[in-house]
Amino acid sequence: MEIIKKIDLINEWIGKVFSWCIILVTLLAVQEIIQRRIFNSPTEWGFEVTTQIFGLYFMIIAGYGLLHDSHVSIDVFTHYLSAKTKAILDLISYAIFFFPFTLVCVWQGYFFAAKSWSIKESSMTVFGPVLYPIKTVIIVTFILLVLQGISQVAKKIAFIKGGNAS
Repeated sequence: MEIIKKIDLINEWIGKVFSWCIILVTLLAVQEIIQRRIFNSPTEWGFEVTTQIFGLYFMIIAGYGLLHDSHVSIDVFTHYLSAKTKAILDLISYAIFFFPFTLVCVWQGYFFAAKSWSIKESSMTVFGPVLYPIKTVIIVTFILLVLQGISQVAKKIAFIKGGNAS
């Protein structure tokens, strides 16, 4: 279970570090509003930079969200089930839905980012920031999600077997 603890630690660390991006996004948005509304002088870069930082924030902490069970789930059907039965259903859901989806996203995300890097893609706006770093975040995000999914599955199997779930 040492590798599971390391995966959890990586996503915990990434979540705590990158959660501060929301403060930067907020400050940039407020700055842009002040520039636009009070000084009638909007920036060329404000919207795109804010969007990219928010995209980074939203994506990169997905593994952290999975670690802390904060993703959206519908427990209408599982609310009255035992913890062991819920864990079994979670394992089935991971096998049918989670891993196929995330693995396809890693696979396709690689091609998406590789193409962007190969053409040195940039935005077609006046500001024109490069896009390939933010597109690389997609594949990194899904790799972190797959790893956290493996951790979650291992913990559920340990719980079902009667062992320690952490």
